[in-house]
This record gives sequence, C-alpha cells and structure tokens, in this order.
Amino acid sequence: MTSFVNLVLVLCFSSIGVSAEKKSVFFIFGDSTVDPGNNNYIETIPENQANHKPYGQNGFFKDPTGRFSDGRIIVDFLAEYGKLPIIPPYLDPSADYSYGVNFASAGAGILSTTNEGQAIDLKTQLKYFEEVEKWLREKLGSSEAEEVISNAVYFISMGSNDYLGGYLGNPKMQELHLPEEYVGMVIGNLTSALQELYGKGARKFGFLSLSPLGCLPILRAMSPKGCFEEANSLALAHNNALKNVLTNLGYLFKDFKYCYSNFYNWLQQRIIYPSNYGFKEGVNACCGSGPYGGVYTCGGTKKVTTYELCDNANEHVWWDSFHPTERIHEQFAKALRMGPRTLRERILFEISSSTRRR
Repeated sequence: MTSFVNLVLVLCFSSIGVSAEKKSVFFIFGDSTVDPGNNNYIETIPENQANHKPYGQNGFFKDPTGRFSDGRIIVDFLAEYGKLPIIPPYLDPSADYSYGVNFASAGAGILSTTNEGQAIDLKTQLKYFEEVEKWLREKLGSSEAEEVISNAVYFISMGSNDYLGGYLGNPKMQELHLPEEYVGMVIGNLTSALQELYGKGARKFGFLSLSPLGCLPILRAMSPKGCFEEANSLALAHNNALKNVLTNLGYLFKDFKYCYSNFYNWLQQRIIYPSNYGFKEGVNACCGSGPYGGVYTCGGTKKVTTYELCDNANEHVWWDSFHPTERIHEQFAKALRMGPRTLRERILFEISSSTRRR
C-alpha cells in the first residue's frame, strides 16, 4: 500500500508533462456527474439534457455545454491540474482525442436496464472506447497506442441512476431483487467492465464514490423526515462493495492501480455544516422549484417551465435537484489534488497500488 498523498494527481497523472513524447491521456466513463455534453447528440428526455440556460450561467463557457452545473465539473478541474486541455465529449463531431475523451452520459447506468434507451450505458461507453482504441492504433501505430493506453487514467463516476431510477423508482425490480442482491448485480457489472478495461491494457483507475443520494434535494422533497435514508443505505452499500472489489483486484492483477475517493462523507459534511466550508446553503438547490428546489425542472422540462434561481450559486452546495454547484466540483478536485492533510481526513480517501507479483 502506498501512502495517502496526492491521490489522483500523483498516482494517475504522474507522467503528465514529463515530456512531449510521453504524456498521459484521460478517459472518463460515467453519468451526469461527469457528462460534458454527450447527451446533446442523442435522443433522450429533456431532464437528461443541460444544453440550455441557466446551466453554465457563470460564464466560464460561452454557452451552456450540456454539463449539469452552473459551470465546470470535477473532470474539467482534474484535467487542468494535470496540465491537460478540457476533455471533449466522445460524440462531439469536432472532438480531438489526442488528450483523451469523455464517454459519460446523463442518466446512464452501470446496468443496461437503467434508463434504457434514454442514455449511453456503461456497456455502450466501453464499445465507444474500442473505437477510440482503433483511432489511436491508426494514428500512432500499435506499439505507441498500447503505451498510451497503459499510461492513461481511467476515471469512473457512475451508479447513482442504477439505485435512484433503476431500483427505488422501479417497483418491479424491487420485487425481483432484495437490496443487497441488486447491489451485487451493479457491482458485478462494474467489476466486469474493469476487468475488460484491464484486459485492453488499462492500469490506472480513479473512482468517485456515490454521494449521499438520499440527501439530494429531489429525494429530500419526497421524504417527510429529511434525507431519504433508504437511498443513503444503498449508496453506502455500493461504496463499501466497490472498495472491497478494488482491494481484491489490486491483489489479483499485476500493476492494477487505483484511487478511491470518498465523496459520500466529504459532501455530507458540507450538506450538514455548509458554513464551515464557505457555503450559506447546504439543503436547498440554487435552481429548481417546489420544496428544497427538489422538483427537477431548472428549465429542463416542458411540463413546468418556471423555476426559481438563486442570486449566487457559489453560496450553495446544490445547483439543481440532483447536482452540486461548480464550487463543490472545484473544492473536491482540489481536495484530491492536495490529498488528506490530517489523520482525520484520511478516512475520506483511499489509494492503493498493487505490488503483488505472480
């Protein structure tokens, strides 16, 4: 086990900027937490698109990009700290894959049955990666392409939709599977995806744990007692299962390296004690309608076209009823960059580098 230092950027971006000949690239798989605009190019429901105002209102980007934020998202900051340009969405016709590509899709699940037909699921994202593999081999040749793939960082932020819509919002799925069985299905599919990427040469992985899902404004609006604890329990079960899987993969696979970040605990502290971290509001969404701003509109549905918008998104933990503000994305990216400074903070982060030899 390596020390708890510098997390994603030290482990995963260690070779960036070393030389022009040998640089790391950044591949991103996930859902709306890291979607830079892939859903702009697919047919989906309005709630799964953010290419309209007031998204992106802080002006960092000229126009709304499809990011579910008032501005940037965590992978934009991680790329910046790694001295990379903004990583483009895979489906952007003008995308340059030289520094990596983002396959994430709002509404996507680890399970293909989650929001089926409305998003780009993990299985399809992996197929898109195969196309990028071919592109790299054609551009660089097989030997150099393999080196790029092995030095690349594979960042994964996914699973929320499997539990919110795929399970809690699906009575039939609840009838078929107990919660622990369903978590096992989700983690099993994710494990298979990691094994597939490893088989293609991937060696460096970064993971964003699930947040306290039951404390999202939309779930809080449905719960008379504050956070919806059933959703939080599923998120915690998923996170614990994922940590166990990563530990096992670290023993099984030579040179399998990973960074696991506990976004659940980190965000929960800001929800409960916002003023301790420079926020004024940890419960209500900046953009939305109804209790806590928890009705998912923010201009994204034809059913309800009115919504309330706060004066200063930087004062809020939540941007809309599902997603945090740019400031949260930036703070967490900085936390990953700096690493835990105290023993207390170490519970928020884990990092492992497999050194086992066969």
